[in-house]
Amino acid sequence: MATRKVLVTIVGHVDHGKTSLLDKIRHSAVAAGEAGAITQAIGVSIIPIDIIQKICGKLLDLSGKKLTVPGLLTIDTPGHAAFVSLRKRGGSLADIAILVVDINEGFRPQTLESIEILRAHKVPFVIAANKVDLVPNWKWNQRDFLLDAINNLDYSIQGEFEKRMYNLVGQFQEITLQAERFDRVQDYTKQLAIVPVSAFTGQGIPELLMVLMGLAQKYLEARLQIEVKGKAKGTILEVTEEKGLGTTMNTIIYDGHLLVNDTIVIGGLDQPIVTKVRALLEPAELAEMRDKKSAFRNVKEVFAATGVKIVAPGIEKAIAGMPLRAVENKPEEIDRLKEEIQRDIGEVLILESDAVGVVLKADTLGGLEALKVILGEKQIPIASASLGTVTKRDISQVESLRDKDEFYGVLLGFNIIVPAEIIEYCTAKNIKLIVHNVIYQVIEEYERYTTELKKMIELRELSTLVRPCKFLLLKGYVFRQNNPAIVGVEIEIGRLRSGDPLMDQQGRRLTVVKSMKEGQETITIAEQGKQLALAMDNVTIGRQVQEGDFLYTDIPEEHFKKLKALKRHLTKIEVAVLKEVAEIKRKENPVWGVG
Repeated sequence: MATRKVLVTIVGHVDHGKTSLLDKIRHSAVAAGEAGAITQAIGVSIIPIDIIQKICGKLLDLSGKKLTVPGLLTIDTPGHAAFVSLRKRGGSLADIAILVVDINEGFRPQTLESIEILRAHKVPFVIAANKVDLVPNWKWNQRDFLLDAINNLDYSIQGEFEKRMYNLVGQFQEITLQAERFDRVQDYTKQLAIVPVSAFTGQGIPELLMVLMGLAQKYLEARLQIEVKGKAKGTILEVTEEKGLGTTMNTIIYDGHLLVNDTIVIGGLDQPIVTKVRALLEPAELAEMRDKKSAFRNVKEVFAATGVKIVAPGIEKAIAGMPLRAVENKPEEIDRLKEEIQRDIGEVLILESDAVGVVLKADTLGGLEALKVILGEKQIPIASASLGTVTKRDISQVESLRDKDEFYGVLLGFNIIVPAEIIEYCTAKNIKLIVHNVIYQVIEEYERYTTELKKMIELRELSTLVRPCKFLLLKGYVFRQNNPAIVGVEIEIGRLRSGDPLMDQQGRRLTVVKSMKEGQETITIAEQGKQLALAMDNVTIGRQVQEGDFLYTDIPEEHFKKLKALKRHLTKIEVAVLKEVAEIKRKENPVWGVG
């Protein structure tokens, strides 16, 4: 057994400085040692422990800490979506994360998304409060450590800085997380550490690395134990076409070691891919990973934890986020591993299900898993979860689910493509698609949609009920005494509809509204404040009812119970009339409308 490097991923909102911070750490590493001391393998940057010690310098002496883990391996794949591709069985591939937040701007949508995903996968993280150099009148002395620099600032500048710091602390509190500046943290198991940094000047980077290494050493050492000579375990970061090589896989190997000619099993949508490693390629030192012109060098083997480009036949259908395992070239071992890997994938994919829930689509297995975990925490059921472009079959399933339950007849998509003809069909059929490249926004829009849908359904139900209404029979406006009685009325409270049953102030059922006229126009609904002519059968003005009487809608008991549940859609005075009706009814039946 040996201890591997700490696998770190950098997440946060676009433009908050993730790439700049990583670049600055790289440049700091190069400045601290000889050229080539930092190695860039595929998709990752490897920073050995001696370089971290040089960056941290006297901070280490002051802290009295001895760094024992062998260094950092930072994820260097573009875009926030890369993080959710970093998965292994049982959670995230990343050991720890750096959440980059612009100290001047605070939380943005992808900040919240990153936090949701980190929480979902239980990944510990440190907050890099970036762009402190943009705090008005900020000064920086390269010789000072971060805390000394802050303490040497003018009182007014310190005030501006503290104000931004505590806005950030407050934003974490709003989402039930406790955060504090790293030197003020009392318990790292309960509080998140915020390290002020500048990716532009490099200020705070030694402190950030110190906090990161300290946390990894104290809490993650067991996780970092690997079988150096064991069979490789890895995750696919990206599948790309390389000129002269064909389809290749950028892969992180997080356990064991991988050799040329090793047999590997890769998770697949329908079935696993079994192939042999033809070549292992690492870029030249300090080469930019995403530069297609970068020179690669062939290597015979690689050891965890590292990144490598794998060339192998038959990998055209490989997908980002899928697990990869090396295996002895024995049929029984290959079959065992194929079954194990597909079982792992089967825990994420839901292809055939009778459950009533939402339909999920994502571009990577990790993205799908993150979406599933967050929906699970919110107790939102899932009918199916699959990868790739939205198909007609997906939409048929959504339509079928909508017939069963309107709330779940929805497709939620993360970072996927929806063909134009499917968008057109869904628009015509009023089928709900919610697709974003930010998971947080997918969930937020779905919650907004269900809130609005619930309101619409309740209003639809409300429209079928007899609503509370109180109206006055106006004196001197009897147009006909009976057969039908026609009288001028004023709607005091609520609304009245044709067909509504009517009662008097003693709770006696009198009749129903036969028809209503406003001027010469026949109307079916009369709103509060309106004066109109009302026709009623089976009553005589001057006998059952008198001019100047107040009448009420005679609300059926079942309607009353439903109205109570929907009273948030009624006005305060409608609720008052509802209570009045109940009081009248309970004079005769004390338990009317109860329960």
